[in-house]
Amino acid sequence: MTEKMNWISLFAASRLGSKKSTKEQARSPFHKDYDRIVFSQSFRQLNRKTQVHPLTQQDGIHTRLTHSLEVSCIGRSLGMLAAEKIEKHLPAWISPADVGAIIQAACLAHDIGNPPFGHAGEYAIRDWFDQAYLSQLYDFSDEQWADLRQFEGNAQGLRILSRLDYHPNDGGMRLTYATLGAYLKYPWLSQCISDHDDSPNHLRPKFGCYRSEKELLKLIAEQLGLIQYGEYHYCRHPLTYLLEAADDICYALIDLEDGIILNMLSYEEVEPLFINLIADYGLPEELGKKTTWQQKIAALRGRVMKRLVDEVTNAFAYHHEQLLTGQLPYGLLHYCSPDIAQGIQAAKDLAREKIFNHRSKADLELLAHASLEHLLDAFIPLTNPKRQISFKEQRLLVILNSLGVQFADDHFHNVMQVLDVISKFSDHQAYAIAQELQGNKIGLL
Repeated sequence: MTEKMNWISLFAASRLGSKKSTKEQARSPFHKDYDRIVFSQSFRQLNRKTQVHPLTQQDGIHTRLTHSLEVSCIGRSLGMLAAEKIEKHLPAWISPADVGAIIQAACLAHDIGNPPFGHAGEYAIRDWFDQAYLSQLYDFSDEQWADLRQFEGNAQGLRILSRLDYHPNDGGMRLTYATLGAYLKYPWLSQCISDHDDSPNHLRPKFGCYRSEKELLKLIAEQLGLIQYGEYHYCRHPLTYLLEAADDICYALIDLEDGIILNMLSYEEVEPLFINLIADYGLPEELGKKTTWQQKIAALRGRVMKRLVDEVTNAFAYHHEQLLTGQLPYGLLHYCSPDIAQGIQAAKDLAREKIFNHRSKADLELLAHASLEHLLDAFIPLTNPKRQISFKEQRLLVILNSLGVQFADDHFHNVMQVLDVISKFSDHQAYAIAQELQGNKIGLL
């Protein structure tokens, strides 16, 4: 008999690490999750972290914070409409607004663990630890090396939500299990990398949990009743598919507007993509008026979003049983009308051709890579508890101590503390500190 999850467990409103149960008339536990994330220091740091374009000084360009806010809005709409379409399967005490709030909170947090400079920052950290692994200067286990060499913003995000912020090592933000489950796009651990694996580090498999949080992953999965595939390896929460769809929609479509602002794309290149995705939902009247490209694309975007929300939630409802049995192999956009997947792919292809391979972006990503390399070169050697510390290194320790780092006898734990600090830096903080470590006092940009 096929194992099946149930919505009563999947909507678990108890909190990780919480020692009390409180009820509020004004908001649900899931709305409270949203508030806790909004007011966290880690979320504020997203304000000057790269979405696509590192260290940009151009007004109106997306940062991780504005991207996360937009994803949370789309996620809320998806959650509420999907809940209405499967309402007969949901517990009586769960409203569409509750489902929308869970996904809204999870979407708000979905990039909270990203390091400075976005994916370029992830790749820079992985590169550094690849070289450290080859140098054989650090005596870590294969599993520990796997976490370091595959540094992953998703796993770092779980660490922030469940361990670091608000209540250190005691539940972190103390979010509900439902929100944590919806957040977990990859509820499994990293895979060990063989000595002969020379694949580019940006192609390494994604994962959602470091081994330092594996028992928390197990607890979350047990509370929610997620289907277990293997040791510390679980199926996704059904609501995670809605989070993923919201992120894909914003990443593929809305971020094209940044390319127009930065003169990497023209409006005329983007308009046909939006028109094709609107299909028979009707073109907005703004297209026939003499107005700005910003007003036209905003109108197009709104019409596209209406169709995509309808189609994605239809796919969610249609594949409801597969979601509950953990047997849906692809994201929800794959199960929409064929032209939608084609349109999303066309948008991604345009971005890859005109934005991601643009010379100015490449220049800034090289600068980002060098900045993180300098930070890791300076701070990681200090993590060895047996190391004799020089005068310069004592000064470096002052910097780390001011940022909350307290080294102990566990070498690997010390390394993770440094990564906690570096991954929280904004782009501008990381760049400024890297410059100062090289003797260039520039101040924050």
